[in-house]
Amino acid sequence: MRLFLVTLFLLSSLISLAQSDVLAKEYFDKGQFEKAVVLYEDLYKTNKNSALYASSLIACYQALKDFDKAEKIISERYSRLKQPNILVELGYNYQLQNNTSKAEEYYKKAIDELATNIHFGSGVAYAFEQKNLLEKALQVYDYATSVNPQLNFDFQKARIYGQMGNLELMIESFLDYAEKNPNQTPVIQSQFNRFVEEDSSDEFTRLLRKSLLARAQKTQNIYWNEFLSWFFIQQKQLDRAFVQEKAIYKRNPESISNIVNLAKLAVESESYDLAREIFDFVLQNTQDLDTRIEVNTFMMELKIKLAQPKDYSKISADFESLLVEFGESYSTLELQILQARFIGFNLDNPVRAQQILNRLLELNLNNFDRVQIKLELGDMLLYEEKFNQALIYYSQIETDVKNHELGHQASLNIAKTSYYKGDFPWAMKQLTVLKGSFSQLIANDALDLYMLIKDNSQSDSTYTALKKFAKGDFLIYKNKDDQALQQFHQILKDHKGDDIESVTLLRIGQILDKKQNYAQALEYYQRIINDFSDGIYLDEALYFSAEIYNKHLGEPEKAKEFYEKIIFNHQDSIYFVDARKQYRILRGDTI
Repeated sequence: MRLFLVTLFLLSSLISLAQSDVLAKEYFDKGQFEKAVVLYEDLYKTNKNSALYASSLIACYQALKDFDKAEKIISERYSRLKQPNILVELGYNYQLQNNTSKAEEYYKKAIDELATNIHFGSGVAYAFEQKNLLEKALQVYDYATSVNPQLNFDFQKARIYGQMGNLELMIESFLDYAEKNPNQTPVIQSQFNRFVEEDSSDEFTRLLRKSLLARAQKTQNIYWNEFLSWFFIQQKQLDRAFVQEKAIYKRNPESISNIVNLAKLAVESESYDLAREIFDFVLQNTQDLDTRIEVNTFMMELKIKLAQPKDYSKISADFESLLVEFGESYSTLELQILQARFIGFNLDNPVRAQQILNRLLELNLNNFDRVQIKLELGDMLLYEEKFNQALIYYSQIETDVKNHELGHQASLNIAKTSYYKGDFPWAMKQLTVLKGSFSQLIANDALDLYMLIKDNSQSDSTYTALKKFAKGDFLIYKNKDDQALQQFHQILKDHKGDDIESVTLLRIGQILDKKQNYAQALEYYQRIINDFSDGIYLDEALYFSAEIYNKHLGEPEKAKEFYEKIIFNHQDSIYFVDARKQYRILRGDTI
């Protein structure tokens, strides 16, 4: 019973302490220092070794201008711990009282004490940083490295230079640190990305590029070619990244996989000529079988993406040729899946596609390979409008790889199947969950479809227009763009002035864009810009218009106008970052 009571007492004391801690912080954060100080005094009495309670109590005293009490706590801690960073606290307490000479006396004393133990240097420098005494923090870091050259504070110094607005020194210090600690390169690149996003003047980007080029030319260190490649990729200057990757490859032939990844980025950014050039370079420079299969698979994917129906017979022959060259085995699994998808969706032969996919299931596959093939089989059944059978496949995948991206893709396909069927309430339930997917692409697709259904359900409880629209989207899914165009044009006739009109204009523009009918696509995007300027599709119409002018019509000035509207008026758009990067490139900031 005695042990039980003691335990109960200790437990209640801990709970009370935790509650006081939370409440004290709450008062402190709200600036209610009179209330916070009472609680922190009690907390500090119970645990005088807590630096957090001590610093919070000192800050309360200083906020209340009770500097004598603050000094007492600081002096008491210095007497016990003998740490020179506490002398910085003491000096700062005098600085708050405008006693500059006394403050400088303690700052000097803190630095002088480092002579006996330089390993206190980082603590003293950080104490100066916390008090925004940045020049003194730099002085300590420089002094520490002069005493012990093994110490490296380039990262800390870079951070301080950034706070001081000295971008050039910040960049140099970060790059010095990265060169000495190459395993920390991703951390430094993350810091740089943050500054690129925040620097509206582009001065930072210019200085970083200048420094990287200078280092690459001066040292001939392959590390700087790799850093430059990363930089140009961030700037979406993939042609310049390719120049760096070729230089790296000449000195390190093992880096061919980086060049393959660069080609994939070129495809994603619709730089198709560059992608072909990079893929050709890889095929000319490697005999590695797996790499050649991978690259040929991506090249076939690119051919299909850009193909017109007249190109289909040539693509079919290319598939046959490649499978003769590389064989129909596990090694060419992705190539064979791609062939099946081409046969199903482009050649309008889902039965033949299913035969290929079912044959692939007989191979010795791992679980994710099997799931990928079943996902394709579900897509083929959906293509045939065998909705229930498709849902069975998708549901199995959803269960088999629930927390994997393929599982989320299957869930999205279930929602889309329900949408195509006209079962909009069930689709909404699925999409509500998928909006939080860890895959940004899936989350964006889910959000787009969710908003489409929601916006066009409120004023039409019978879903009359939405059902017609879903039919048009299903025709797009089946790669029947001409039929889809007819469907959407009919919707414009039947539902002029309804909520569905703006997104219908967007769909027509997207189909015309895909068919390379750019002038007409721009007309439909412009109708959204003119007639639905307060609608949710305005940013898309602006961005897609800008992309046409930029990438297809060769009118950079016109493209800049549209990018600029997104930058200034649509900061919350998913196209904001890309619009700003393209605008900067067109403006010549990174050339």
